[in-house]
Amino acid sequence: MADYLTRRDFVTSATVLAAMVFASRRGTPALAAMTRRPPDPKLVEDLVAANRILADQGILDGYGHVSVRDESAPNHYLMSRDLAPALVSASDILEYDIDSNPIDAGSRAVYRERFIHGEIYRARPDVKAVVHSHAAAVIPFSLSSTPLMPVFHMAAFIVDGVPVFDPSRTPGSHHVLITTPAAGRALAQALDSKGAVLIRGHGAAIVGTSLSMAVGRAIYLEASARIQAQAIALGGKVTYLDPDAAHEAAQNSYDRAWELWKRRTTAGR
Repeated sequence: MADYLTRRDFVTSATVLAAMVFASRRGTPALAAMTRRPPDPKLVEDLVAANRILADQGILDGYGHVSVRDESAPNHYLMSRDLAPALVSASDILEYDIDSNPIDAGSRAVYRERFIHGEIYRARPDVKAVVHSHAAAVIPFSLSSTPLMPVFHMAAFIVDGVPVFDPSRTPGSHHVLITTPAAGRALAQALDSKGAVLIRGHGAAIVGTSLSMAVGRAIYLEASARIQAQAIALGGKVTYLDPDAAHEAAQNSYDRAWELWKRRTTAGR
């Protein structure tokens, strides 16, 4: 009997190992679920806070999303299931691979535009967080020949320009949504090394080297767009930030504001 159990256990182990090897060659999410540790609870907590903050600040409403790279597995990122950002809790956070496949979504729906995030992470190793918003103040600059310019020191990171991407010009696509890997790659290429890219008639994708930076940039980009439009409406010459001064302020991490925003959105919870 002992020999039989030993042989049986050996066969079972070998079968499991073979399945894992086969899955690894295919790059299946199932293998990742078997071999990956759960994401850092603090990172999940901060991502939930980012959703709540962006909703509270009016940058995201029922739509839009924010993600963060998982530093313990740099080719993976965390993002909510398909849900209004203000309603996101820790149990809604899913893990995605670099191809934007959810690792263990089960029956939960995922965002159609998740490829914005995966393809930016693939193209930009420096990026640790991505926000996709439909902030109304920013959209006119995706339609006009007037570019977004650094008018507000809190959004100085746009000093090197904000490109405009038109997804309808992506080969094989006539949509304004980024719902395919090809459209995501084209968006990441348009973003290049910048801090934000506008999506024509749609919104923007904003990136940062931390979650607090991406969130802060998304909030202050919207404020800067409003200020610029107001300055233009006043008439006369608009004076933009001095490029040297703007570059000096461009790496703001927004950590102080981040702590304030977190406290406001978690008070009473």
